[in-house]
Amino acid sequence: MTEFPVRVVRRRDEADDVFSLELAATDDSPLPPWSPGAHIDVRAGDAGVRQYSLCGDPGDDRRWRIAILHERDGRGGSDHLHRTALPGTELQVSVPRNNFELTPRPSYVFIAGGIGITPILPMIAAAAAAGADWRLYYGARSRAHMAFADELAARHLEVTLVPQDVDGLLPLPRILDEGAQAEIYCCGPEPMLAAIEQQAAAREKTIRTERFAARPAAVDTVNRPFEVRLDSTGATYRIEARRSIAGVLEAAGVDIITSCREGTCGSCETTVLSGEIDHRDEILTAEERARGNTMMLCVSRARSEVLVLDL
Repeated sequence: MTEFPVRVVRRRDEADDVFSLELAATDDSPLPPWSPGAHIDVRAGDAGVRQYSLCGDPGDDRRWRIAILHERDGRGGSDHLHRTALPGTELQVSVPRNNFELTPRPSYVFIAGGIGITPILPMIAAAAAAGADWRLYYGARSRAHMAFADELAARHLEVTLVPQDVDGLLPLPRILDEGAQAEIYCCGPEPMLAAIEQQAAAREKTIRTERFAARPAAVDTVNRPFEVRLDSTGATYRIEARRSIAGVLEAAGVDIITSCREGTCGSCETTVLSGEIDHRDEILTAEERARGNTMMLCVSRARSEVLVLDL
């Protein structure tokens, strides 16, 4: 991951256990461009690297905004940033990457759960600016857990807030039926996304989702050993059942880029020159998987005996 420093210029509590950071270049120079749906990697001390969606204005090249869910019992990244990311401190971040691009369409339905509102915020701004019809359905445990709720409530005609303690769960069947002709984008916790995908499959409806963590592996998933060969050197490495391609190549000194190690960020995407891929990431579409020319080295494996990588 290519990193560069930014400084925290503002920090604000946005909801219970959610805080936002406004970031600027340390020399106040323009920041790299980004588009709605993009995220950045943020180094979080000994906890490693975490991914956070950019949720500010893509037209502002002097400020980035991210929002972080403080997970006290998580893996430590959000806790580290909660303790240390104060105004004036520096953070190491990556250039933006976008695995959740907003496709131009005449109408959209956006569905967000909890911190999943973050990539959706610039999407609704872009949809409104383009003159598209759009609706947002935003669910969380309570109104107090809804980040940016006041900002969104100002758009009361397009936004439906669904606090679970008052209104129950998001009415996904009704939302999908009402948005039958719209492009649907959703982001949120795994149970919500799994329910949306189940409802969409029953309606033969394609939706766009982004996950912050990998979905649970199927109980019948079996890893088998295979080999990878690097096209540039011809070197061949055996990938045992308990090891990932990324882990084996890194241990062998091969220069690859990794970040999330869960198949959710796209940093380790690599071209495959031959072989059959067992895709296990959360990024590639069905069409991209069918083409079989790229894979995520951190989680995906081989169905064939050998994969030849463009490395």
